[in-house]
Amino acid sequence: MAGKKQFDVDTALDAAMVQFWRAGYADTSLDDLSRTTGLNRSSLYSSFGDKESLYLRCLDRYAARYGSRYDHALSRASEEPLRAVRAFFEVTLERIADPDVPDGCLIAQTAMAAPVLGPAIAARAVEALSLQRARLRTALDAARLAEDEADDFAVHMTAVNQSLAVMSRTGASRQQLRTVVDISMSALSRALPARS
Repeated sequence: MAGKKQFDVDTALDAAMVQFWRAGYADTSLDDLSRTTGLNRSSLYSSFGDKESLYLRCLDRYAARYGSRYDHALSRASEEPLRAVRAFFEVTLERIADPDVPDGCLIAQTAMAAPVLGPAIAARAVEALSLQRARLRTALDAARLAEDEADDFAVHMTAVNQSLAVMSRTGASRQQLRTVVDISMSALSRALPARS
């Protein structure tokens, strides 16, 4: 039919997301996006707007996809806080081990490049990291961790989670990444109140 899009928007967004994730915003050209999505420049612009708009949609897609997995992992924090936080880290470790996606984390990559990106993209990275910290804080509150410790551990766990992604891009082994998680989990275990 005339005027009807002849491509799957979700498939194109996934392809663009992986391209940005692999190469970064600055090193991804419109030609790269055209090649990976199978869309010409005109279709890219008419469907997604400019490169920044497409990147923002990819960031949102990434944050929603992995955010729902983090939420599910943390959903039992009030009953099993250590297991829930470990499951949170497992989401990241599984993503890192997935051969179908690039190493690292699109949010962490964006945050590291924030000084040279536009303000809208930088703000979206900050927002995604704040949401991750908030979901951890909610889980730690449910585990009845003291308020000041819940704040501190939420910041710490967010930083650890992002560092796993950065370390994976520089070739850290799975065992090294698990050791980082284990040390953080040990500290959290000592801070949690005794369960009755």
